[in-house]
Amino acid sequence: MQPNQQASNAWRILFLLFLANLFNFFDRTIPAIIIEPIRLEWSLSDLQLGLIGTAFTIVYALAGVPLGRMADTGARRKIMGWGLAAWSGLTALNGMAWNFWSFLLIRMGVGIGEASYAPAANSLIGDLFPAHKRARAMGIFMLGLPLGLLLAFFTIGAMVQAFDSWRAPFLIAAVPGLILALFLFFIREPARGAAESTRVSSAPVDKPLRKVLAIRTFWWLVLAGLAFNFASYACNSFMVPMLQRYFGLGLQNAAMATGVIVGLTGLVGLTLGGWIADKVHQRWGNGRLLFAAFSMLVACLCTGWALSAGRIDTALFVGVFSLGWLFSYNFYTCVYTAIQDVVEPRLRATAMALFFAGLYLLGGGLGPLAVGWLSDHYAQAAMHAAGASEMSEAFKAVGLHDAMLLIPVALLLTLLALLQAARCFQEDALRMREGLAQAVPA
Repeated sequence: MQPNQQASNAWRILFLLFLANLFNFFDRTIPAIIIEPIRLEWSLSDLQLGLIGTAFTIVYALAGVPLGRMADTGARRKIMGWGLAAWSGLTALNGMAWNFWSFLLIRMGVGIGEASYAPAANSLIGDLFPAHKRARAMGIFMLGLPLGLLLAFFTIGAMVQAFDSWRAPFLIAAVPGLILALFLFFIREPARGAAESTRVSSAPVDKPLRKVLAIRTFWWLVLAGLAFNFASYACNSFMVPMLQRYFGLGLQNAAMATGVIVGLTGLVGLTLGGWIADKVHQRWGNGRLLFAAFSMLVACLCTGWALSAGRIDTALFVGVFSLGWLFSYNFYTCVYTAIQDVVEPRLRATAMALFFAGLYLLGGGLGPLAVGWLSDHYAQAAMHAAGASEMSEAFKAVGLHDAMLLIPVALLLTLLALLQAARCFQEDALRMREGLAQAVPA
């Protein structure tokens, strides 16, 4: 494969990567859907519910950095294959948990398995596709996120109802993941940097972490990702119980409505958004990041209005919130490709691992925990304001709804960080290209 060319097997590998990403988010989403049955069975608070998501994401973030370095130096297909097999097996084990703490510990194990996947897959896509096609390729890869969520939100409720148990979905979800893991082991990887316009040195990089952390654009994108993941994980963790409590929907209807909000919207956002991102990138060097910032503005306004409007018609709430969430998906196609534009190929998996560490430790980890804590606080405040002596489901409904106003606030912070990243992007992208040219002898 000549530099700046697409690999001959690029689309076949991308399809496998997309499927694995779909199962990644399907498995990850199951607890958010069956969280109310678990809360009632084990008498849990919303803070404990948030802790389930937080524990997963903290382990995911910590495990991702060493696994990302392994992906930059070892066989990415093996790292992804073993990771998928591990998280699928542990997902099945989650269905056998006997109390809150056993469930929590197994979810942490799932987090380690899933942490192996994203840095290696992102690095591989950077070597399969040249720069002008990466946003579209990344959009297709990231379709695994909304499709995984959509599949989960539209089927998990039916599984619970059919088997009369919240445990069944965990056992069913493990099977396709274990089968797909076998296919990942047989991927034929391109050389690192094969899709770059400049030949890439195969020599190891000295002080890799320091070099990645010296890129200003990368820092701003980490901050943007931190705020975005805060909003995303808060929404994914608590939208189903909020619709159940505040709008009075049943589990299956609440799950399907959430599937529309966070799943169906992604099909449009990631396909159309990836195409637009590539177009604006060809016209303006920092066009992708400016487009991402505009998208966050729309997302902030729509989600903020839907949540602040109170007990409006459920269809109206779902429609307006969905419009905002559709625009929010442009974060993935714009930011993930921007990182590849400022980080050289030999460091991309490491950069993505560091990026995910920030996202999940301080974003995804804090989102569910903060909303859960604030939900309990607001529920107590509603109870005292009503002069009641006992907590009721009505107070819990108000508490959770009001706590989710943190979502549009986090999206606004994402917007501000993206604007800062856009200011220094072109300088860092030029520095990366010049560094590649100097690293390879003529």
